[in-house]
Amino acid sequence: MDILIEVKNLQYAYETKNNKKVLRNINAQMEQGRMYAILGPSGCGKTTLLSLLGGLDSPTGGQVLYQGTDIEETGLAKHRRRNVAFIFQSYNLIDYLTPIENVALTSKRPALPVLEKLGLTAEEAGRNVLKLSGGQQQRVAIARALASEAPIILADEPTGNLDEDTAAEITAILKEAAHSLGKCVIVVTHSNDLARQADIIMRLRKGDLQIVDGSEINGSIGK
Repeated sequence: MDILIEVKNLQYAYETKNNKKVLRNINAQMEQGRMYAILGPSGCGKTTLLSLLGGLDSPTGGQVLYQGTDIEETGLAKHRRRNVAFIFQSYNLIDYLTPIENVALTSKRPALPVLEKLGLTAEEAGRNVLKLSGGQQQRVAIARALASEAPIILADEPTGNLDEDTAAEITAILKEAAHSLGKCVIVVTHSNDLARQADIIMRLRKGDLQIVDGSEINGSIGK
């Protein structure tokens, strides 16, 4: 499988009095057609890592490479526009549009079939998004990413606001996006169930990212 995105000696430090380091010389490769789960305790830098992979921020050291080219050289805005689809924990939907209109912003494909696959009715897909529940808004955010032609999906707690059954359905859809559509799906999660469905499980702890075996996440994944 082709390596889509890679980090080399990646570092990130918050600009504080002590320049607190969140990420320390991380090295990792993510391939097309695979689903990755990144685990770790709250505040360990998981969302920061996702932001760096997506070109929302720049590292304080090291590189993020897309198909072998540093995304800083390509241009972060171009990387975000062409290569990455985001599923934000806070949804980031255009609040004066409908679900259909939100999805249409990212894709030329018909929006309704994607939304229906994620459990919204045609009536719900035509409402203003602010008239939907949090779980429904999360589904719209996921539909927007799935409809995008971007080869990488970056998801921050995509099942965090969903009930158990719906979360299982969404996890299966994300896995299908990797295996059937050839996407590289990278998910930050606290869900044991979602993590176990990933092809590769990683844990971010004390600034270091390590691949872990699925059998190691039977207990608390936050440790």
